[in-house]
Amino acid sequence: MARAKKSADPLETYNAKRDFKKTPEPSGEAQSSDSGNLFIVQKHDATRLHWDLRLEADGVLKSWAVTKGPSPDPDIKRLAVRTEDHPMSYAEFEGTIPKGEYGGGTVMLWDRGTWAPIEGKSAKDLEKGHLHFTLEGERMKGEWLLIRLKKKPGEKRENWLLRKLQDDHAEEGDALVERELTSVLTGRSMAEIAADKKGEFSLEGKKGDAFLEQMEKASDRNAKKAKSRKRGSAPLPKFRKPQLATLVDEVPTGNGWMHEIKFDGYRAVLAVKGDDVRVYTRSGKDWTDKFEPLAETLAALDLPSCLIDGEIVATDAKGNPDFSTLQQVLKRGHGSQTKADRLEYHAFDLIELDGEDLADLPNIERKERLEALLSSAQPPIFVADHVIGAGEKLYDTMCDAGQEGIIAKRIDAPYRHSRSKSWVKVKCTRRQEFVIVGWKKSSAKGRPFSSLLMAQHEDGELVYKGNVGTGFTMDDLESLASKMNRLERKTPPVETDKASARGVTWLTPKLVAEVAFAEFTADGNVRHGSFLGLREDKDAAKVTPEKPASAPKEGGEGVKISSRDRVVFPESGQTKGELADYYAAVAPLMLPFVGRRPVSLVRCPQGRSRKCFFQKHDSGSFGDSVHHVPIKEKDGGSEDYLYVEDARGLLQCVQMGTIEFHGWGARTSDVEAPDKMIFDLDPDEGLDFGDVKQAASDIKARLSDIGLVSFAMLSGGKGVHVIVPLETGHSWEAHKDFARRFAEALSLAEPDRFTATMSKAKRKGKIFIDWLRNQRGSTAVVPYSARARTGAPVAVPIAWDELKKMQDAKPFSIDDADKLHERAQDKALSGWGFAAQTLPDV
Repeated sequence: MARAKKSADPLETYNAKRDFKKTPEPSGEAQSSDSGNLFIVQKHDATRLHWDLRLEADGVLKSWAVTKGPSPDPDIKRLAVRTEDHPMSYAEFEGTIPKGEYGGGTVMLWDRGTWAPIEGKSAKDLEKGHLHFTLEGERMKGEWLLIRLKKKPGEKRENWLLRKLQDDHAEEGDALVERELTSVLTGRSMAEIAADKKGEFSLEGKKGDAFLEQMEKASDRNAKKAKSRKRGSAPLPKFRKPQLATLVDEVPTGNGWMHEIKFDGYRAVLAVKGDDVRVYTRSGKDWTDKFEPLAETLAALDLPSCLIDGEIVATDAKGNPDFSTLQQVLKRGHGSQTKADRLEYHAFDLIELDGEDLADLPNIERKERLEALLSSAQPPIFVADHVIGAGEKLYDTMCDAGQEGIIAKRIDAPYRHSRSKSWVKVKCTRRQEFVIVGWKKSSAKGRPFSSLLMAQHEDGELVYKGNVGTGFTMDDLESLASKMNRLERKTPPVETDKASARGVTWLTPKLVAEVAFAEFTADGNVRHGSFLGLREDKDAAKVTPEKPASAPKEGGEGVKISSRDRVVFPESGQTKGELADYYAAVAPLMLPFVGRRPVSLVRCPQGRSRKCFFQKHDSGSFGDSVHHVPIKEKDGGSEDYLYVEDARGLLQCVQMGTIEFHGWGARTSDVEAPDKMIFDLDPDEGLDFGDVKQAASDIKARLSDIGLVSFAMLSGGKGVHVIVPLETGHSWEAHKDFARRFAEALSLAEPDRFTATMSKAKRKGKIFIDWLRNQRGSTAVVPYSARARTGAPVAVPIAWDELKKMQDAKPFSIDDADKLHERAQDKALSGWGFAAQTLPDV
């Protein structure tokens, strides 16, 4: 904090409001920072939780208190109340202002960086009541706007609006305050700062009042989501062969498939741990140096150990992925950082995470975990979008845009390190790889060759596939001629007729070209071929013809549903067949949460109004896709528990009269390793749903105080589940103990609102925080499960902002499968239910 400025004291108001013998806040004089354009944001839990935006100007920090925090959504305008100027020394203040003092409460340094007015503007614009500026912070980036509102009669405070402007850093909703819960200075949560802990917030061993005392040191009005990821000890992953897609001639149909754009670029498997990044081709070549800017961008995300599958692309003038453009960028080298030369990485699968092999998880769950892992990524790093069902529509859109085609993936399939029919590709035009085996001389001046002779391997031998004479740029001609000069040979590596061999310079078959063509002729040659580029990532010895297979059929059809017309929900009339159709439709959405977990089924063979019962064991009568996992019981014996892993398994359960699916808080791979905590809010009869919504929001805030991100789910009954995903590594005993102490602390803090006791007598006028679902063997209804209740309602994931608008906990039924699919693809639910976080201090 360098040079003192000589001026009238702009900090007179700041100093007058504070007793520096009592507050740890710094006093100070006007001075400039070394950069002269510092900005900070402090999260401040005073009378009301707010975020203080401070911009350096005239030797002080001009300040605004932003209610609800800065939003990266251009459609959301936030009230920003102008406050007194602060000294530059305040830029690193973090701590607790004592109660009773001005601004009493916890202060976190939430963001910091530099700011600048846009070109042609200056800080003097503040006097005019507006400021258009850019931020380059650790969290807030891009263009922003401050506008002063006209004062109302009698209004003393100076109100402004803070708004994000549309750019590459814009996001929907409150993504910033939801996911960023820790200090950029010390890495502490609000609770750790309040407890004056140097990065360690411990609830271990504390019960009742002691637990509550720790909790109350944090804000009871903190903001929304995501704990800073704790780096695990897993090493940088090794390369693993990527899964390859089978070429088919039509788009597979049904909701058992997720569809993605087929990117026109280089396949790349990324091994990442912190700032250590390796970029591998699909054959395992280390090309990190070729894609250095992307590797640096990935390193800046500070990810845990992970292995990501995706595609590196460059875009043409229209913004579409284009292989020829990619080749041109690579020829120029990565030294150029122009927008035209920017490479993008589109991630579409997550194979390993922090030492855990995810390959056996369903496609859709791996994608959800990938979205959660890269939730803070900015361009040029993207998570590839997908749609479930509606593949034909996406295919037509891609073809109309001149793109290569689509990839369709079975939503419930594991990752296989080979070519598989669970991934299929449908191309808009025929494109294949060929080995260059020769060239013919050109009669045109300055053109080194007229055409290339192409071949592919069939039954272990190279087979001639015709010539390609178009699609070459001048750079292509020169580059190819140079490469081919080094590969010339006297004898042909393939058999051809005399006419085709006339005037050919033969080559050792090492170069691989990608070629677009209209069709194969009757004699097997390409027709109307056009050169697209060399494939340096492909091995010439492995180039074979791609022949379309039949498109796979929709899964689940093999399960015969008997008595489809039997009415299961007599009040609203839905049948067993309609229930089965619902589960077939939502299986892609449901399997990430129910797949490979021990389950208890609510079976109602005669319909929901007759006798229903729980079932968690099976003698083998359900079907071949309803599996068993042996689990030790308290008496030392072992019982086989049910689990499913695909849509077929769900439907076989429905065929046996199942309506509801309730899952364990652990996977079948390790039933002693809990991975999610659930607080089921069960209101007394006299309370309305508004009380439940407020309770859920308050519990979310308390969890946020200790650095835990949580998600809301409407139960399909009368309550809300607050769900906390966790990484494994703690015991069931610790899991249950934390949940109990958390619920007890809340009930002690507000005994008129909450109870942690199951007793109906003690629940009068209160909400029971059901923590008992967090013990070994207990289950909770899974997302998208139907409920055996009037109207056939379903349990539904919901964004926190959506919860405020809900009138009850059962707005959707089994009739709403299409709506649920549409909702699930909204950005507000992206990554719902997944977060990399550990149980505090276990």
